[in-house]
Amino acid sequence: MKTTYYTLLLAFLFLSCGGNETSTVEDIIASNDLKTIRQKRTDLDKAKQNIDAQIKQLNAAIEKLDTLKRNPLVTALTIEQQVFNHYLELQGNVKTKQNVLVYPETPGTLEKIFVKEGQYVKKGQVLAKIDDGGLAQQVAQLEATTALAKTTFERQAKLWEQKIGSEIQYLQTKTNYTASKNQLEQLKKQFDKYNLKAPFSGVIDDVIKEQGTVVAPGPGSEVFRIVNLSNMYIEADIPETYIPYISKGKEVEIEFPVLGKTVKSTVRQTGNFINPANRTFKVEIGVPNSEKSIKPNLTAKLKINDYTSDNAILIPQSIISENANGDQYVYLIAGMKDSIGVAKQTVVKTGKTQGDFIEILDGISAGDQLIEEGARSIKNGQSVKVTN
Repeated sequence: MKTTYYTLLLAFLFLSCGGNETSTVEDIIASNDLKTIRQKRTDLDKAKQNIDAQIKQLNAAIEKLDTLKRNPLVTALTIEQQVFNHYLELQGNVKTKQNVLVYPETPGTLEKIFVKEGQYVKKGQVLAKIDDGGLAQQVAQLEATTALAKTTFERQAKLWEQKIGSEIQYLQTKTNYTASKNQLEQLKKQFDKYNLKAPFSGVIDDVIKEQGTVVAPGPGSEVFRIVNLSNMYIEADIPETYIPYISKGKEVEIEFPVLGKTVKSTVRQTGNFINPANRTFKVEIGVPNSEKSIKPNLTAKLKINDYTSDNAILIPQSIISENANGDQYVYLIAGMKDSIGVAKQTVVKTGKTQGDFIEILDGISAGDQLIEEGARSIKNGQSVKVTN
């Protein structure tokens, strides 16, 4: 409308200045001469057509010379193949199979505690002693008796080798020594129950009972909690759909948000049972813990590698659009010359996503020029100017 207005105005001025200077449009209308009025309109129409043709020529020249205004600005991304590792993200808790409570095996008074909380102990080390009620003296007495029986048997055996004495004497001393030795071994085992020992090497996490407390086997009589922080693991539930992809040896990245720490590990065991309640199976992931900073029940975020492609094509998810048919598409640049190209809409087939990127399975190839910034403001077949 604005162009038409200016065109009519220019035509009017042209005719007014170049034609009859004394006859204006107002004068001709005022004459009430229909023939003259129609002639004036015809003259103005011809002048308008002449000016429109000239403006069209000027516009063509402007479009040819001023490419910056005619072509929208975009940036291009050159497609390259790369290694793509996809990770299944889960949450799990740190556990240890060597986290136990130490109970007494026999009743009695807790006579002596040899360790304190936080102390490192070795497997078999005596942690505490229960009053044995005189059993130690019985062991000492039986040790003396057994030693005498042994000496008697050894001497009788030497005599018997020299054919001195009777066979019955030899057998009697042998039987006495064997019986005394077996009795001593049984008594020592019974006596050993009055010593509470570490079932494995680890750290005394808690001393639960105090010296002088009466203890007995069974619940409520635990004396120590001992934990081994070297053999830690994380147990996680994996959806059954990942059975083909999660196996022993798969790489895992473990993040401990509380500690601000991330470690690398692998899946060391996969479960063989699917829980019917939630359709998952369990996996165990070993946790390296040389600094002993990772504790049981600590929350961890897991990233398990479930898919790897050595020649993947990855593009930003933000540049993918979807048409009315539900097809996903991107814009490639065709016929690039002097930073000017044509936007070509291309339907793509997508795969797995990781962060802000998505894998392209079909539709584009390595070496293609993909429109990145500006992709959502252009049309198929439109000329574009690449700024990068």
